[in-house]
Amino acid sequence: MTNAASFSDTLPEGLQAADIEAILRGNHHDPFAVLGPHNGQVRVFAPNAAEVSVLSKRSSKPLTRLHAEGFFCGPAPKGAYRLSMKAGDHTWEVEDPYRFPPVLGEMDEYLLAEGSHRRLYDKLGAHPLTHDGVAGVAFAVWAPNARRVSVVGHFNAWDGRRHPMRKRLGAGLWELFIPGLAPGEIYKYEIVSAYGERLPLKADPFGFAHEQPPETASVIHGLPEHDWQDQKWMSARAALQDRQAPISVYEVHLGSWRRGGEGEILDYDTMADLLVPYLERMGFTHVEFLPVSEHPFTGSWGYQPIGLFAPTSRFGPPEGFARLVDRLHQAGIGVILDWVPAHFPSDAHGLARFDGTALYEHEDPRQGFHQDWNTLIYNFGRREVANFLQASALYWVDRFHVDALRVDAVASMLYLDYSRQPGEWVPNRFGGNENLEAIAFLREVNERVVTDHPGAITIAEESTAFPKVSRPVGDGGLGFGFKWNMGWMHDTLGYFRRDPIHRRHHQHDLTFGLVYAFSEDFVLPLSHDEVVHGKGSLIRQMSGDRWQKFANLRAYFGFMWTHPGKKLLFMGCEFAQEKEWNHDQSLDWHLLDDPLHQGVQTLVGDLNRLYREHPALHRLDCDPEGFEWIDASDTEQSVLIFMRKSDDDAPPMVVICNLVPVVREEYRVGVPLPGSWREVINTDSARYGGSDVGNPERVEAEAAPWHGREYSLRLTLPPLAMIVMTPA
Repeated sequence: MTNAASFSDTLPEGLQAADIEAILRGNHHDPFAVLGPHNGQVRVFAPNAAEVSVLSKRSSKPLTRLHAEGFFCGPAPKGAYRLSMKAGDHTWEVEDPYRFPPVLGEMDEYLLAEGSHRRLYDKLGAHPLTHDGVAGVAFAVWAPNARRVSVVGHFNAWDGRRHPMRKRLGAGLWELFIPGLAPGEIYKYEIVSAYGERLPLKADPFGFAHEQPPETASVIHGLPEHDWQDQKWMSARAALQDRQAPISVYEVHLGSWRRGGEGEILDYDTMADLLVPYLERMGFTHVEFLPVSEHPFTGSWGYQPIGLFAPTSRFGPPEGFARLVDRLHQAGIGVILDWVPAHFPSDAHGLARFDGTALYEHEDPRQGFHQDWNTLIYNFGRREVANFLQASALYWVDRFHVDALRVDAVASMLYLDYSRQPGEWVPNRFGGNENLEAIAFLREVNERVVTDHPGAITIAEESTAFPKVSRPVGDGGLGFGFKWNMGWMHDTLGYFRRDPIHRRHHQHDLTFGLVYAFSEDFVLPLSHDEVVHGKGSLIRQMSGDRWQKFANLRAYFGFMWTHPGKKLLFMGCEFAQEKEWNHDQSLDWHLLDDPLHQGVQTLVGDLNRLYREHPALHRLDCDPEGFEWIDASDTEQSVLIFMRKSDDDAPPMVVICNLVPVVREEYRVGVPLPGSWREVINTDSARYGGSDVGNPERVEAEAAPWHGREYSLRLTLPPLAMIVMTPA
């Protein structure tokens, strides 16, 4: 405690020694009740000044130093004023933050408390603005259980006593307008818990920019501004992302797709220069970025984010990411962003025990701790937390024109006993294992995205049999546009790992997916998860010698692109990257000097074009009317034959897969139409590095019933290959 001698003899009316003491020690719960203009006085805490004067239009009057540690008080002028401070030979002028009224309105406070503020990012965080005619930055943060919250940075020597915030009691908000601050300053929040504990400095949950890791401060930036030129894309987006549209997604990790000559990471603009023309040439309709939300640990690939409102500064400012999205849109390419509302890391500067309590997470580790990832689980039942996450989802779609959010780890959100043993989880109010609060949250955020931003969609990475994931909320579903088909990936990848001699016993791995293929609107994913953690690259997971590995991979891609469902392929797989993915290195682009790798890349580009140009391969991707087995019973020869159809006049496509390294001569295939048929793609073509076994330019259908059809073709089936036939 400061002894009484530290105070001047007489305190002004209405000012108590205990209040001054609390300000000096950074313990006052309501600094606006002490500092600023009161009862004709101006009260200032300036520990870095020896003298303080109050300046008005007509006068300059010194304030009395009431305490040696820098508490000043004196008569207040009428109207606005500034402060002049002096320390040694240095004199400077500042505005008094404690003379300004609140920035947040009562409606903002009400909506936040209700958990229904649709544009929370317009209010919380750090916003450069002009308030009462003065330029500065308005800070606002939610910390309802804190005794004191302060803004700290270089501008106040990281001294939490100097800029304590005003508490808005109704919603647990703290706010402060600091005049004179500008974009580029770094800052954090210093929070004192209800028990007086000074917590580790916290980054801003609504920070729009952050320092580059390993530094952890937020950066004053404000909402990103960009002059968008993507009106054509945005007006057509709804049709381009419909369940009847061709959707072929290239999954990208920005830090390792390409790097500079010295191994340096590329910025957003350089990435746009390289990625946009590559995607155009390859024919992908969309790109999906692994999370770009700011994250402290590069090795998490972004799946343990701290900054849910900030594109990572590793690649440049937020506007750089906006320019990347705009460039992609102008090229007719949609942008999907991985978004992580399931959990968050326990880093001290993040959301963990943000105000000294389990604010964003559950207190009980059986509900609030994720054992698999050593992360914390959001408390979806707390309306302010749900509102925070919903605001994040809407922010990316609104401010960055993101077309789809792929929601990560949905299964871990849906089930209270996810990856837990008996006794390690808490049942819901009905005694079940469903996380009812998370389900309600997902339904609401999905509805908000599509309602507030027509044409935008959400996609679920969900690995269980939870019903109606991709069905509308009004029909009892979760409201996602699409769901990743993890079962298809697991079964088919397992099939192509097998030696062809054993495949006749496992044809069900390729056919079982059609039992449930239309129960959801599916994406077929060959994602980053399949080429990490010791699994090896896709090409190395294929069975056989080098020639067979490439033939298997080409056949696998052919099967995938003709199978019902939208497509997703992780970067590098399109040219048969040999090494397992390493997030710290560029892909091995030099492999394209090898004709086999070049051939796989050429095939993927041709498959994309085939898929986009032929309605039979995409219009009924999510409808059983678009698929028909011709013959799935030839297990002994490991041959599969099916037909894809459209709901318009587009011709059907007959797909034949011969999945052993044996050429099949004179193989008869039943077809629905007479006349000439042509081979539109053959994964064994020399163009793709294959052995170039195939069929004539035209094959005439014979009036020889086969496979339950009136007509049939006699074909040569190339080894370990897929061919597609269509009426000429």
